Amino acid sequence: MAITREPLDPTASFWHFLAYQLRFVREQHGLSLAQWGRIIGAARSTVSNIEANRRKIDDAQAKVIDDHCGTGRLFQVMLWFARTTHDPDWFRQYTVYESEADVIRAYQGQIIPVPLQTEDYARAIQTTADIDDIDKAVAGRRARKDAVLGRTQPALLWVLLDEAVLDRPIGGAQTMRDQLQHLLELSDLPRVSIRVVPKSAGAYVGLGGSFQVMSLKSRDVVYVGAHRGGRLVEASAEAREYGLDYERIGAKLYQRMIHGR
Repeated sequence: MAITREPLDPTASFWHFLAYQLRFVREQHGLSLAQWGRIIGAARSTVSNIEANRRKIDDAQAKVIDDHCGTGRLFQVMLWFARTTHDPDWFRQYTVYESEADVIRAYQGQIIPVPLQTEDYARAIQTTADIDDIDKAVAGRRARKDAVLGRTQPALLWVLLDEAVLDRPIGGAQTMRDQLQHLLELSDLPRVSIRVVPKSAGAYVGLGGSFQVMSLKSRDVVYVGAHRGGRLVEASAEAREYGLDYERIGAKLYQRMIHGR
């Protein structure tokens, strides 16, 4: 007998509300997961994951649903709001995107990005946070690193670091020496690029804060760092702006190399 899962709580987030409505409409039309999948061009398991908020519908699927169900642009608009509204469950979704991205472009002006951290460096970072179980937090960062670099086909990881990141002795001298040696070793990997913006570059757009552009198969999403958390940018127009910011930071580095100022 098939196991019937309870629908998500639609008040938890706008993404949960969208997933709840998708299941409601499917069941209202008397369609199975497989039948619904044929309509939106997805496997039965993908439909199940969408209704569990483990995967997201895309713009084309939202339009297909609106056309099939005669709902005007309802699901297309709900998808837009879900992408632009803060999601309380943003961190879990962020790690999913990070593990699935084909290309990750990261800028960091404060600390070494998680996929490049040694375990001692990660532990030193976590000791400054209000965390009850540091071992669990460090293990979580290790899992994120493995999800990016430990795949059969690792993501292309392109990183821009402000020089100040390398000067900040997090965890003490030995931890920092090991971390810098680890960066050198990672930079030799064929799918990893690490570049440093020197202090002499002066003011540039990246000084506004760290961010990470993750290229999925169908679109780009962005994580923007912030104190005590961050936010996901799923709106395509804003995500493109961050992609341009990454290129502008890289251009600043090249200008410094070419002009020597």
